[in-house]
Amino acid sequence: MVDISEKNDIPRLAQARGEIVLSEETIEKIKTGNVEKGNVLATARVAAVLAIKKTPEIIPMCHQIQITAIDVDFEIGEGVISAVVEVRTVGKTGVEMEALTGVSAALLTIWDMVKSAEKDESGNYPNTSIRNIKVLEKLKGKHFVTIQPTQNQSIDIDFDVTEKCDY
Repeated sequence: MVDISEKNDIPRLAQARGEIVLSEETIEKIKTGNVEKGNVLATARVAAVLAIKKTPEIIPMCHQIQITAIDVDFEIGEGVISAVVEVRTVGKTGVEMEALTGVSAALLTIWDMVKSAEKDESGNYPNTSIRNIKVLEKLKGKHFVTIQPTQNQSIDIDFDVTEKCDY
């Protein structure tokens, strides 16, 4: 683990985003509250918050950080739901991993809650995918100096047991 003991506590913020591709029928069920397992977006929001708090337990070299604020929002588009997570702290290291973990947990929770609607006749998910998980913005310091990732710093995850990471 990297030694951060000599670093100063400063305000920090990270915002991450990701998408889940779903059928229009499934998205309509989410909008109208007709999903058997319950309120999909409310459950995904809680999952994101819980995952953010547990990030150091699941990412081995991630420091424990006092989280001061979490915001989880969803945007519903045509065939896609985006999760946007913002995490704040005043600490010695950033909260990018917490924001990415929150987005991932939110999207996985959505998938879990609607998987019965997304399955085809053979029990597979030919059109469902989680994609474009990335840090949108990282801010730090007294005046929040903006540090934005390059386009190649997104992580594309295909849940057909293949994974591609471009850094």
